[in-house]
Amino acid sequence: MLGGTTFLGIHMTDALHRRGHSVTHFTRRTMGDRRTDLARAGTRTWDAVIDNCGYHPRDVEISARYFARRTGRYVFTSTISVYDASEPALDEDSLQTTTEPYGSGKAGCERVVVSTFRHRALVLRPGLIAGPYDPTDRFTYWPQRFARGGEILAPESARFVTQVIDARDIADFTARALERDLAGTYNLTSQPGTITLGDVFDACRDVSRVPSTVRWASAEFLSDRGVGAWVDMPLWIPAEEGLPGMLNTAARRALIADLTYRPLRETVRDTLAWHQARARRLPLLAGLSLARERELLLALNADP
Repeated sequence: MLGGTTFLGIHMTDALHRRGHSVTHFTRRTMGDRRTDLARAGTRTWDAVIDNCGYHPRDVEISARYFARRTGRYVFTSTISVYDASEPALDEDSLQTTTEPYGSGKAGCERVVVSTFRHRALVLRPGLIAGPYDPTDRFTYWPQRFARGGEILAPESARFVTQVIDARDIADFTARALERDLAGTYNLTSQPGTITLGDVFDACRDVSRVPSTVRWASAEFLSDRGVGAWVDMPLWIPAEEGLPGMLNTAARRALIADLTYRPLRETVRDTLAWHQARARRLPLLAGLSLARERELLLALNADP
């Protein structure tokens, strides 16, 4: 596993260990840089290589070439950000015309992997990933905010449809896919239309058991006050952004291949427990600070 000591890699390692597999980690901390130090892996061969930390095609080309004859399968963790999200709905055959650096870089990495390994390449395209060890806080914001209670600012309405997937569900899918020698490209996210902000917030209330009141703010109100989608207000992208596909991505291919989902409440519960146990709780890297939220709530309450 290239990388593997944070978030998704931790859960993939756990899933593989539970199923009786051994895992070798190649990280900068233990082995060095893939661009210069892959020879430290020696002459060993592996059943599979999992690349969770490839962002630049040139870097991935180095590892792909090195492992081309040393592994039976190469798994590359990409993203749904490779797509043109202005399309109303996305699947694995949707256009990849994004010019955004992160998405275009991942798309270039995919091409390197597929051209090198062909029928031995497994490409994973997750949507927003949730669960313990998330370094982005993009989901963690909501469970921890409801655990604090009080008046909570939220975007639009409880009916707003979003998408998210637990990192452990991705990990379990990956382990099973490797055992079955699956190849090809798979979107990994919740089924479109099945999760709303109301569902997420209900799970947060149920887990925290702390009294709270949600104040819904319109997209116009938030935009006028410089509140950004996705980071300031996690799980939310307003229609005005022109990116409907980001929250309407099909995972039918993965579902046919045995992708399963754990209950949303379990994701919320375990994420909150991890957050409360970690040394650095605040400030989070996503969501509003309490001071900023208070300022916005005052403005919202003052609106006629």
